[in-house]
Amino acid sequence: MDYTAVLSCFILLLLLGLSQAHPLMEERGGGEGQVEEDHTVDITTRILTANNGSNEILLEGDILLPKSRNAIKCQSYQSCLWQKDNNGLVTVPFTISSEYSSGERQLIRNALQSFHSQTCVRFVDRKDQNDYISIESQNGCFSPLGRQGGKQVLSLNRQGCVYFGVVQHEVNHALGFQHEQTRSDRDYYVRINWENIDPQMAYNFDKQDTNNLNTPYDYSSIMHYERTRINLLYGC
Repeated sequence: MDYTAVLSCFILLLLLGLSQAHPLMEERGGGEGQVEEDHTVDITTRILTANNGSNEILLEGDILLPKSRNAIKCQSYQSCLWQKDNNGLVTVPFTISSEYSSGERQLIRNALQSFHSQTCVRFVDRKDQNDYISIESQNGCFSPLGRQGGKQVLSLNRQGCVYFGVVQHEVNHALGFQHEQTRSDRDYYVRINWENIDPQMAYNFDKQDTNNLNTPYDYSSIMHYERTRINLLYGC
């Protein structure tokens, strides 16, 4: 297994997150086409608002539990990363539920294809592959972390999650990336006001044992929650 190539691929994924952090005008899927939405509503707000009251067990607001593993620090290649083909590309099969409108489906596809031009990841329509992402409109915006094996649901609720940046954020989780603010080196860059956090919710602010791929901490990453928006969920 060419781990250098895999590492390079995931560095590119991180850079994609940086470049897509703040779209000037974010697309939202709707009807038969796409409409432009007010870009002043940030990704964090969209995700946490959509997940408010969700009956799923979610870590940090949108990571579907259980989890034990900014890319996951894998014990082995097979444990959490998607398979790298002989041509150097990482192929990720997916399906999109028919409950989405044609405009919503196109927006989701556009968000997936945005990875193609800047990374080695290629999202392909599922044929008969065992491991794949099933994009469905469930109760919120959420995804498990990394490849789970078999069918894994990535939820994009039609009422609040079908936005370009939100799709990219949740797809990054499915590829194995955690939130920027939980990086193993985050204490050098952010300060957590523990006294303002409900002790029962404090686990959401734990640092993770992440592989940071030698990339600098980025406050504007698409994977970084806005500090004031976290209050919506945790009452900080």
